[in-house]
Amino acid sequence: MANVGLLFVGAVLFMNGLMLLGKVDSRAAAIFNLFVGGLQVLTPTYLIIAANNDPKRIMLASGIFLFGFTYLYVGIGLLIGLDTNGVGYYSLFVAIVALGYSFVSFRLVKDQPFGVIWLYWAFLWFLFFLLLGLKIETLTTYVGWVTAIEGWVTGVIPAYLLLTGYWVPANFSETAIALGAFGVLTFAALWFVLRRRSPHKPAQDYGTSGYPAGSHG
Repeated sequence: MANVGLLFVGAVLFMNGLMLLGKVDSRAAAIFNLFVGGLQVLTPTYLIIAANNDPKRIMLASGIFLFGFTYLYVGIGLLIGLDTNGVGYYSLFVAIVALGYSFVSFRLVKDQPFGVIWLYWAFLWFLFFLLLGLKIETLTTYVGWVTAIEGWVTGVIPAYLLLTGYWVPANFSETAIALGAFGVLTFAALWFVLRRRSPHKPAQDYGTSGYPAGSHG
């Protein structure tokens, strides 16, 4: 059940990345955020109930709430025009807590690839904090691209491998190294390319609420 949710996490991250890049209307993206946010709240609730007080299973399921609440917060905020600083500072909380879940994946669960994936998410949610909490609007294009890429790398592809039985423990070390190298090289190269292309100009004109202009008007 969690793997199905992960698939749609990839979809909503891809959608949100395109929204930040100005390719998807923000109110249209808001609806999908609500769909996935609802799924990512119901799924861990069911998993925790079915865990029979198993601390490890409850711990793993609890992390899903971090993202479910993010998507609900974003969806509602886009629809009614909330200032972004609330979801921005919540994203800082998620980024910090994600480091703990990365440690759990590496040391307790022995799932090194998901340890790296949690680091991906910590990085992305920290970027959300910078963009939405501190409102560093020059990061919009970079955050949009990182969000869209992470939708596939941390959501769609791992979910597909898990659902089809190709997520093989024997290859965890190699997969973790490949994921780490891909993330560092891709996001560093993307940063330098975008900085050279447009070092000062924000990607979008932001309205008074902190969301892209026209997102709720």
